[in-house]
Amino acid sequence: MKVVFSDKFYQVYANDPAAEQGRMEAVVDVIKDKVNFIEPEPATEKDIGAVHTESRIYMVKKQGIYDIASLAAGGAILSARLGMKEPCFGLIRPPGHHASADSGWGFCYFNNMAIAIEYLKSQGIINNAYILDIDLHYGDGTVNILGKKQYVTVYNVSARTRDEYMDEVRDEMTRCRADIIGISAGFDNHERDWGGTLRTQDYYEIGRMVREASIRSQGGCFAILEGGYNHEVLGQNVLALIEGLHSVQ
Repeated sequence: MKVVFSDKFYQVYANDPAAEQGRMEAVVDVIKDKVNFIEPEPATEKDIGAVHTESRIYMVKKQGIYDIASLAAGGAILSARLGMKEPCFGLIRPPGHHASADSGWGFCYFNNMAIAIEYLKSQGIINNAYILDIDLHYGDGTVNILGKKQYVTVYNVSARTRDEYMDEVRDEMTRCRADIIGISAGFDNHERDWGGTLRTQDYYEIGRMVREASIRSQGGCFAILEGGYNHEVLGQNVLALIEGLHSVQ
């Protein structure tokens, strides 16, 4: 199982829960003996500029976040590229689904998912894409950037009970046909996190359903880390999703 990760993601780059000390360690400690880590390269400014304005890039540079944010974007691109051949997880920081073309909030600077999907499209690797956002919070940045593009579907799960949530994902994956399925993998909907809804085994099931949909479509799939703030359960939840993605061959 391939996981895109760099030791540079350990750094505390901001004073917010998404960058809190120990967050990435909590995941690595659980998955390190079960996966192969792949080192990413930073995304080029051209790749970032395909979805973000010059003023947004300038602002991120001014904040001193550009190096780590561009590395996260590069990690998303690599995860998507690898995902065309086998399921891949991007263990990257900072997150991205609240970053729009010219703005960002919710601990997000560049929209990693949008950058990765636009990269695949611009390179002629895909004709269409589907993004499943399972984070507790609506991925407004991804919708703002990609929502009106004809080649991509962006879907945010909206159910607030466990059974309804899983049924919603199941219905979507049954209908899904795409060259690539990208999961904006937020784990803050867990029963011991902010959302208080899902159990660890549910992330396994989500991964399995996504993988089955990608096989039906004869396409690829990948996931990148978004939210998830309880360090005691985050690693197990990430592992569950990864194992679900690899449960179907």
